[in-house]
This record gives sequence, structure tokens and C-alpha cells, in this order.
Amino acid sequence: QVHLEESGGGLVQPGGSLRLSCAASEAIPRPYNMGWFRQVPGKERERIADITDGGDTYYIDSVRGRFTIFRDNDKNILYLQMNNLRPEDTAVYYCNLQRVYLPDLWGRGTQVSVSS
Repeated sequence: QVHLEESGGGLVQPGGSLRLSCAASEAIPRPYNMGWFRQVPGKERERIADITDGGDTYYIDSVRGRFTIFRDNDKNILYLQMNNLRPEDTAVYYCNLQRVYLPDLWGRGTQVSVSS
């Protein structure tokens, strides 16, 4: 069973930056799409960025221009570069992998806290 593990979360001041990583425990046959979600207590998990197997990207409005999703297919790692962080970006961030005809895979999440 392939596992995903996020890392790179932490506490940062408003305006700061973090880079999240999501590593797979083993090589994953392509094609597959990947994405980042986030969740705050009491709210539903929210999709914030996707990247297709071909490299096309999608962002929700609130992060577009500040966050960048990218992937290293050789290393099976997904990244999320987060710049100009705001307090409202505080959440647990999860990575997600989507394959046709197979269940989605999820990591266990990494906490991002933006506060002065």
C-alpha cells in the first residue's frame, strides 16, 4: 500500500513563506493527478491547488498568485510553495493523489500556522 507523507509545515509570521512537500513511499505508475487540500476545525476540507499528470495547474482564487504547486515525477514528490502567507491560511494541509479506477490516496496532514 502506497503512503503519502506531508512535511514542511510550521509557524510563520504573516507575509512569510513555507514550502510543503508530499512524498510517496514508493514509485507510483503514471498517469496520476495530485492536489493540495486544507482544513480548519469545524469546516470541510477545501481543495486549494491541483496539478495534472501533464503539469497543468489549478488554484482557488484566494491562493492564486501566492501559492505554486509543482511536482517531481522522478522522485514522486509533490510541492506547494506558499508565499505572502496570511493568518487565514492557517490550517492542516493535506496532499491527495488521484488515479483512474483506484481510490484516492491521502497524507496525514501537516499543520501550517500563520501568526504574529
